[in-house]
Amino acid sequence: MPEHHRRHHSSHRSLNGKNFIILPVVFSIIILGVAAVIVIPTFIRFYDIASFFISDVKIDYSDEYRNIYVPTSEGLVEESSQPETSQTEKKKLTSKTIPITSIEYPRYSDQFGELIIEDCGIKVPLFFGDGDLQLNNGVGIYTGSSIPGYGKPILVAGHNVTYFNGLKYAKEGQIVLIRTSYGNYRYEITGVEVHDKDDTSAYDLGAEEETLTMYTCYPFDMVGLTPNRCFVYAKFLSGPALDRYN
Repeated sequence: MPEHHRRHHSSHRSLNGKNFIILPVVFSIIILGVAAVIVIPTFIRFYDIASFFISDVKIDYSDEYRNIYVPTSEGLVEESSQPETSQTEKKKLTSKTIPITSIEYPRYSDQFGELIIEDCGIKVPLFFGDGDLQLNNGVGIYTGSSIPGYGKPILVAGHNVTYFNGLKYAKEGQIVLIRTSYGNYRYEITGVEVHDKDDTSAYDLGAEEETLTMYTCYPFDMVGLTPNRCFVYAKFLSGPALDRYN
């Protein structure tokens, strides 16, 4: 065999050998990269939830967000043995208005209140925003909806196995209390429904009345991504209105 043919043949075998090694390695790296992108976020969520239940040490996340919530007794209504007096108080509280310029409007990720449903064993921090930081520390208002007192729909999200697990006990007629620095708001649960996670007809953020919708993954005790959501609906009962023009 001529010398140049031998060199070419030897070079060809060398390239084939390198390709035999390099291509599987590159392919494996690509597969591992794709798997990491898919698996790591889910693993982190499982780890966070597991840590929440397993750890006996209370973790302080307060340095990760701004807390502007200062509890006030303004607007709290005690159920009276005299129904007439109670109704009068509720009318006064509902008709009261607060200039919106007089309150500190929450920024994204601020804790600005707490949400309480005594019948469900729920008493949790309320945030403006529904990202990971907010939902790992409490429940959060979707920023495309409104805050209490604004006169428009409020949409609140929470994790099913932690802060909103108690929604499994929600029933019509139960009272939801949202406390903020500028006033306290009462809502009455009107219904509970389960919808597909992609069903946007489950709520109407364009309505011109104040309603409260709370939702979480369903089933309640399933960890990880679930196909359905449980929605708990409530109507406004009392609380000061925010005057948007002052």
